[in-house]
Formats: sequence, C-alpha cells, structure tokens
Amino acid sequence: MWIDTHCHWDAPEFDADREAVRERALAAGVAHFVVPAVQAADFSRTQQLCRAAGQPYALGIHPLYTPQAQDGDLAQLDAALREARDDPLLVAVGEIGLDFFVPGLDPERQQFFYAEQLKLAARHELPVILHVRRSSDSLLAGLRRQPVRGGIAHAFNGSRQQADAFIERGFALGFGGTLTFERSLQIRRLAADLPPEALVLETDAPDIPPQWLYKTLEQREAGERSRNEPCELPRIAQTLADLRGWTLAQTAAITRANACRVLPKLLA
Repeated sequence: MWIDTHCHWDAPEFDADREAVRERALAAGVAHFVVPAVQAADFSRTQQLCRAAGQPYALGIHPLYTPQAQDGDLAQLDAALREARDDPLLVAVGEIGLDFFVPGLDPERQQFFYAEQLKLAARHELPVILHVRRSSDSLLAGLRRQPVRGGIAHAFNGSRQQADAFIERGFALGFGGTLTFERSLQIRRLAADLPPEALVLETDAPDIPPQWLYKTLEQREAGERSRNEPCELPRIAQTLADLRGWTLAQTAAITRANACRVLPKLLA
C-alpha cells in the first residue's frame, strides 16, 4: 500500500474524471492521497470531496494565493479546523509556506499568513504541510519562532544542511516527480543519502509530472499537456528504490511508516 502525501485531487484539472483518477490510484495500490487545500474558498468543497471518498485532507492558505486572501480567511481557517477537530480525515494545516521564486508576490504578506497559520497549527495541535520554494531558511526561522508538531516539507529542493534542520524539527521531506529526472542531481543525492525515516513520497498531482509525462516547451506551445496523477506514485517510488538499493516493497513500507509518523491521524 502506498500513501501519496501531496495530491491536489480537488483541482479543476480533475473535474472531468475525478472518480476515475481515484480508481486508477486504488488499482495502482495508492490507498490514500493527502489533499491539501490552497485557499479559504476551497475549504468546504475539499472537505466534502475527501469525506465522500474517505481520503485525508489538509486545510490552509497557499503562499501563491496570499494576494487575493483576506485577513478574515484566517478566522475562517480557525473555525474550519475547530469544526473538524474530531474528523479523522483532517491530518494537517496546509498547504502553507513561502514562495520566493514566483515574481510579483509580496514577501511581507506571505510571511504574515505563514506566521499566523503556524500559530493556528500549534493551537489545534496539528502538523503542517509546507510549500518550500527558495524559502527554506525563512521557513525554518518561522518554525523557530513558532514550533509546531512537525509535518512535511513538500517538494523539498534545498541543501543538506537545510534538510537536516527540518528533520530536527520533526519533519519528513517530500520527493516526487522531480526525482525521476537524471539531471536533478541535488534532489537525487538527498534522496539517496538522507536517513530513511526522513523520506515520504508524493506526486503533487496534477503538477510536477515525472520524466515519462513531461512535455517540452515546444510540445506545450503546440497545445500538448501533461497531467500527473496519484497512480504514478509506484513508478516514481521505483526511482527512490533504485537510488537507495531497496526493494519496492521496502520502499512502500518505509515511506508509509514515515507518512504516518509525521501525519499521525493517517493511522486512523
């Protein structure tokens, strides 16, 4: 059994065949995929979809959505977390974090929403799912100011020193489609060398397609599209298994145990 620790199954890209996507995941052995919300307007819909399908979810405000977010959205998040306190499918606060790669985003506004959501995670005693893009040091600084119950640094692409700092704070690091590209030297090095207990697997579907789904710029300009799905997780996992010298069964067992450790409500 596999756990995809990051999958935007609620995204519009899946509106036409969402149930078929879930069925393909189950057929591939992906029993669970964690669905993190990205904005307050999505909270109720994400909850409804996941509750109907028995899939775990997280609630949070993504840094890319902070330009349109309102301060009142934090109160809405607080209320939603309180209402779902006894919901075994609510596993984390997320997707939250910082993005210093996309131009035009206000870093101070990102920092405000990040800090406030860390406070909510601590108040509701939940781990967090972090968006990490050219922001590891700032994210770690926020965690030093406001500790939380660990979680996952999603799509991690930082240094070994930064990785160790997240691990020391109770985090696992998410590896997905990028791992399958031979030129992803730093990510593949981390996946091969980090302690086994630091690794979890994810797809970030419909984003971050693995190598076999990737479309070149020319293909994208010609109208071709690639859509990642949670059913791709076992094939992504084979890359991790090859890097570590593990069997596929070992890889499933190790990454599943790690996911349940950092997101304890997955055990339910």
